[in-house]
Amino acid sequence: MRAEVPSELGGQRLDQVAAQLFSEHSRSRLTAWIKEGLLTVDGEVVRPRDIVHGGSLLELDAEQEAQGEWVAEDIELDIVYEDDDILVINKPAGLVVHPAVGHQSGTLLNALLHHIPDIINVPRAGIVHRLDKDTTGLMVVAKNIQAQTQLVDQLQKRSVSRIYECIVIGVITAGGKIDAPIGRHGQQRQRMAVMEGGKQAISHYRVLERFRSHTHTRVKLETGRTHQIRVHMAHINFPLVGDPAYGGRFRIPPAANPTMVQALKEFPRQALHARFLELTHPVTGQRMKWESPLPDDFVWLLSLLRQDREAFVG
Repeated sequence: MRAEVPSELGGQRLDQVAAQLFSEHSRSRLTAWIKEGLLTVDGEVVRPRDIVHGGSLLELDAEQEAQGEWVAEDIELDIVYEDDDILVINKPAGLVVHPAVGHQSGTLLNALLHHIPDIINVPRAGIVHRLDKDTTGLMVVAKNIQAQTQLVDQLQKRSVSRIYECIVIGVITAGGKIDAPIGRHGQQRQRMAVMEGGKQAISHYRVLERFRSHTHTRVKLETGRTHQIRVHMAHINFPLVGDPAYGGRFRIPPAANPTMVQALKEFPRQALHARFLELTHPVTGQRMKWESPLPDDFVWLLSLLRQDREAFVG
């Protein structure tokens, strides 16, 4: 696994920089790997406290040890496409993508190890991008190291097209672009926030359908930061329905039908779905695209919002 040190992290200790660039591993584990010479800087073995500079290349050669702790589990996958090199799945709500504290089992990664045992030899078991636990929709997984390297390169070059649909609180008048850097929240470490010094984050949004107090919106990611759409839409004061972390206060249209009020109040997750995925096949070079239909809970909420709007027309 490789990562180039961005200029804004230059001048910091290696263990601090590594903790940010390889955040899926704990700092103590990364420090141990540095001491063992498994995490190098420009090919050189250095100490955890040594300063690294922007542009340096960090290489982590510890994937096998890290992945040996993961356990294969027979968890059903909704497979949209599969060949020798890639797997495209339609992720359901509630499925955590990668093991972490509190979610050591029952994750997509555990399911992948059962479905493709050899994927244990691929960094992060082939997971090259993630969806939040309660976000539904399309994800691509690399089945071998060649595919993984190529897909990561495409993601870094922003040539993978990822388009989402969401239902937001508030009526958006026109589409636009959000260019606002995102970093980890200063006090609440589980949350992200728009902040100076964060990583560049760009989202493009457009209106699909307006309701009395909500908007069905399509968002195209130019970058792929953690919680990007949820943070960005809240930043412009159109938070996602069902998002307690970023949603702000609950709002309903006046004189709304009780069924719709209840549906909005009890929507069990952020109303966000990864609808379209387009990429260049990492081995054949063919451009490929997939579409995932909106899940039932999303469709049901849209139908209630339409009924509400029609009840007040004229």
